[in-house]
Formats: sequence, structure tokens, C-alpha cells
Amino acid sequence: MNTEMHLIWSELLEDLPKASMLWQFAVIGASLATAWILSGMARSYVMTHSPGSWKVGIGGFNRVLFPLSSLVLVYIGSYVLSQWQHVSLLVVTINLLWAMVAIRLCIYGMRYIFTEGSWMRTMENVISRVVWIVLALHLSGFWIQILNFLEYITFKVGKSHLNALIIIQAILTILFTLFVSLSLSRLIENRMMLAERVDVNVRVVLSKLIRIALSIMAILIAMSAVGIDITLLSVFGGALGVGLGFGLQKIASNYVSGFAILLDDSVHIGDVVTVDGHYGVVSELRFRYMILRKLDGTEVVIPHEILMATAVINHSYTDRKGSITLPIQVSYESDLDAAMAVVKDAANGQGRILKMPAAEVQIKGFGESGIDLNLSFWIADPEAGHANLQSDLYLEIWRQFKRHGIVVPYPQREVRLLTAPALQEVANVEPVVEEPKSSVRNWDDVI
Repeated sequence: MNTEMHLIWSELLEDLPKASMLWQFAVIGASLATAWILSGMARSYVMTHSPGSWKVGIGGFNRVLFPLSSLVLVYIGSYVLSQWQHVSLLVVTINLLWAMVAIRLCIYGMRYIFTEGSWMRTMENVISRVVWIVLALHLSGFWIQILNFLEYITFKVGKSHLNALIIIQAILTILFTLFVSLSLSRLIENRMMLAERVDVNVRVVLSKLIRIALSIMAILIAMSAVGIDITLLSVFGGALGVGLGFGLQKIASNYVSGFAILLDDSVHIGDVVTVDGHYGVVSELRFRYMILRKLDGTEVVIPHEILMATAVINHSYTDRKGSITLPIQVSYESDLDAAMAVVKDAANGQGRILKMPAAEVQIKGFGESGIDLNLSFWIADPEAGHANLQSDLYLEIWRQFKRHGIVVPYPQREVRLLTAPALQEVANVEPVVEEPKSSVRNWDDVI
């Protein structure tokens, strides 16, 4: 155990039966109670005055605000009490609060940067356990010994002499800089996506480019901070270029195709499209693929290369309205004018069907069993699907047809039964068999 931690634990054991321990407990309790009240007041203020900034502002840091404010108050109490007594318990409390702040900051940052998933919960558990283990080693006094042991493990890479401690520091530095850069890029992306005056594709492209640029800068800064020569990246860049040219050409093609699609303004987020037999709404445009949400709720991941190589039907490219045609058939004995009026009234009674352009009923032709009609109408939200609308419309037309006596025909077949004398006559008819005729009369003709 190192000297500092040995002194802290010695003072803690010495102060147990004294009144100084009660003062430290009082400072801890008052700090926690005050921090709880302050965090509640800040949360209610943000919810009342600016609920839109709840996620990014104080509301988003609600889990971090309590340990941070507690930490500040305990620091103040520790400074005041240290003028005339030991504050070993407050020092231990400060270390515990720092661990809580680190865990909650990491978890909040990961949830802010990445989407929810099973791997996210696993990483949160790993981060929590690592932080608490490091804190336990620090409080027990073994942390300095572990660092010295890691520094003792040395090895040589080329002309450089490295040790395990430097490698761990480099990894942690890169992770920290990436964490900061991704958080900043997510903040910029969220702000940029709210700029409605800028085209949505331009916003997506700029946000992706900003994220790439910040990530590269973070890696370069981290490598420089740990003493790695950045000029070595030229060799790595050449190898990466060769790999992209041969083994990673599909991935590179998808990335380039993605930027081309975003820049040529052919597909936007929210468009209703049909790609490779899949009909749905474009929900996301990622670096390498597009996510298409179908009307049944399922999502299809379509690489950008497919969008470039196949025909894409964009149903909302110039106009978001969608046209739907329903086939209807009525019998020849029904009043055709009344049937067309009933069908049109049923369409006008549906809320999703637009009034302009108005629904129309056309005569398609005279079918085998009845007169074929077509009901054509427009809806403003084709991404919401039209199966339920068609079902409701057919049901209403059926009810109105029954009320007005309009008949929907069905195929009929006429079967004739022959009587016994007719069958006998058919049976007595002798078949006429013709002799096969040949164009060659005799062998002399052939010769």
C-alpha cells in the first residue's frame, strides 16, 4: 500500500470514535440533500421553459448532474473542515463520486452517440465494472504497484521500445478522443438536421463528412499525444488503397454510390420508393446502405450499389400524392348511372381520399359477366399503406349496393343435358374415315 492511501486509512480509523467523523457525515448528508434539490429544480426549470433542450441540456445530463453537484459540495466542505480536522472520509467519498460521474458520463455519451442495442447494455456493464475495479485498487493502495508492473513489461517494435503501460495509455487516449469527437459530431448533426431551409440530402452529406473528419482528427491527435509518428500512416494509407482496390471494392463502391445518391438529389429520407420489389418509406440513409421501412413494419437494408445498378421507382419524387385504382363490376341489369354515383359517394366519404383531384369512376369495358368499372382516387399519405383503405371502401360500396339494389355479378355456366333419342342418334352416326392421300402416284413418278 502506498503512503498516501496508508495515511488516509490510518486517519479514518483514528477518527472513528471522535466528533470529527460526525462532522464529515454531516457534510456528506448535507451535500447529497442539496445536490438532490438542485438537480430537481434544474430538471423542472428545463421542462417548463425549454423542453426541447431536455435531451441535450440539463435534462440529458440529469443522471450526471446529481453526482457532479454532490462532488462540488463535498469538495467545498472538505476544504472548510480541513482547516482544523482530518477529512479522510470526505476524500474517500470524493473518489466514489468521481467514479459515479465517470460511469454516468460514459453511459450517457454512448447512448447519445449510438443507438440502443444488446451490445450497449453489455458495454455499460463492462464500463461500470472496470471503473469500480480501478477505484477499489486505488483505495486499497495497489494501483501504483500495478502501474509499475505494467511499466516493467517492455518489448521492442522496430526501433521503438514500448511497454504495456504505454500501449494501454494509447488505447485509452484514442478511445477518449473518439468519444469526444463522436459526441461533438452527433451534436452538430442534430443541430444541422433541424435546418429545414437546407435540403435534407445536403444535411445528411455534411453530417457524415463532419463525423469522418472529426474521427480522423481525433485519431491523429491521440496518436501524437502518445508519441506515435504520424508519418508512418503513409505506409498504412498505401496498403489501405491497395486493399480498397482489390478486396474492398464492393464496400468502396457502396460508399461512393451513397455519396452520389445523396448529392444527385434522387432519393430523400421520407420518400416512398420501390427498390428490387420492396415497397416502403426511406427511413435512413447511412454511409453504405439505405434502410427501407415497409408498410408491414419490417425494415429492408439495401446497399447503395443496388440503387445505382437497378431501377428505383420513386413514388414521391415530384409529388407525394399517390394514385390508387379499384376494379368494380356490376351486372347488366343494374342501373349503371346509380352504380357509378354510389361508388363515387363511397369514395368521397373516406377521410384519407383527397377532394382535389376528385375521385372519378370510369367504364372500363363490357365484361363476360358484367360491366367493368374503375374507381380512381388520390391519397396524400401513400407511405401509410392502402390495404385498410381499400377494405373499408369495398365494404362501404357493398353496403350501398345492397341498399340500392345493385347486383355484383358472378360467372355463370349453362349445362345442357341431351335426351335418350338424341343420344341414340349420336351413337348411330358412323364416322367418316378418309383414305390417306399421297402426292406420289407410283414409283415411276418418283424416278
